[in-house]
Amino acid sequence: MCFNAVDHHVENGRGEQPAIIYDSPVTGTKKIITYRELQDQVSRLAGVLVKNGVQKGDLVVIYMPMVPQAMFTMLACARIGAPHSLIFGGFASKELSVRIDHAKPKLLVTASFGIEPGRRVEYIPLVKKALEMCSHRPSKVLIYNRSNMEKVSLDPESSLDWDQEMATSQPHDCVPLPSNHPLYVLYTSGTTGTPKGVVRDTAGYAVMLKWTMSNIYGLNPGDVWWAASDLGWVVGHSYICYGPLLHGNSTILYEVCPFKNKTVI
Repeated sequence: MCFNAVDHHVENGRGEQPAIIYDSPVTGTKKIITYRELQDQVSRLAGVLVKNGVQKGDLVVIYMPMVPQAMFTMLACARIGAPHSLIFGGFASKELSVRIDHAKPKLLVTASFGIEPGRRVEYIPLVKKALEMCSHRPSKVLIYNRSNMEKVSLDPESSLDWDQEMATSQPHDCVPLPSNHPLYVLYTSGTTGTPKGVVRDTAGYAVMLKWTMSNIYGLNPGDVWWAASDLGWVVGHSYICYGPLLHGNSTILYEVCPFKNKTVI
């Protein structure tokens, strides 16, 4: 998945094409990440995961807002054959703890905070409380600090700082996998009972997604694409991250709060 979504395009001359167009009205930030830059970030992050004990088959939980680093992590996990479970950043400690206990991740990746109109959502206290509620505890927690002015952590033994780890990381190549290797586990909302973890495999999913970009949506490689979803939902997995990148499109990552009753134009 990672090779076809990232490395393939760099090797075939699309390295300078925008891969991710990050647009964050809540922070006033816009940033373009090329396929070459994406390859660099993802391969080095894969090296961070491997350095900290994540191997093929180990599961990684991702609890992050709509920032490019969330997509880097999804792709870095795929690069080394570590299934991921991306948990919607709007869930609080109890919902997070239930999913951690069921998924039993080797490592958890999170961010210092999310942003909603008018307020910050501090993730680290939510993660700390969730881990206190869990019977399973990840061996490490990798934290992306959104502000260089204020570094946050859990405790010295388990916390890893994103920038420090990336600064010394060695790029890691894609790991060959069987076609039915699990790519991710996505949990249902749990509103009618215990959340169910739905497992998505790799090859058939990749073929379907790439096919739909041209045959259903009429896009050509190089076109800009936007899907109105959060990464925490299946549409976000399929049509913000994997589908557009597999097809060589430029995908828009739009950071807004999904709970506000506002029209986005």
